[in-house]
Amino acid sequence: MFELTPFRKRRDMMNSLLGGDMLKEFNDFWYGAALNMKADIKENNKEYIVEAELPGVKKENINVELKEHTLTIAATQDEETKDEGINYVRRERRTGSVSRSFYVENVDQEGVKADYKDGILKIVLPKLKETPPDKYQVKID
Repeated sequence: MFELTPFRKRRDMMNSLLGGDMLKEFNDFWYGAALNMKADIKENNKEYIVEAELPGVKKENINVELKEHTLTIAATQDEETKDEGINYVRRERRTGSVSRSFYVENVDQEGVKADYKDGILKIVLPKLKETPPDKYQVKID
């Protein structure tokens, strides 16, 4: 069978001589990010807006929970393997789970809304009351 990694035989030989995988930390760094969640959090006077990237995850595999000032987004992705007699040389899919939690305060729990479209989960968390401006000009008499 041909090798897709040109120096794999040499690396395997070095690993057997040295008693370990020399590139384990490197591989864990790059491939550990296979199922990862990037998020943007925006705020204005009326609401927080959280946008989380979950490409390829089905809507029914996403769970959003708001509890005690903590917003938790969790997702799982499992691959259904159907072996139809195809002889793959290499087959790569993302599987696993990911979870992120964010501290939020002053949120109207009844008004929280979420939408999932094109791999982006958008959560709108309305605030209970309008936030006062950061700067207030004091009048001098």
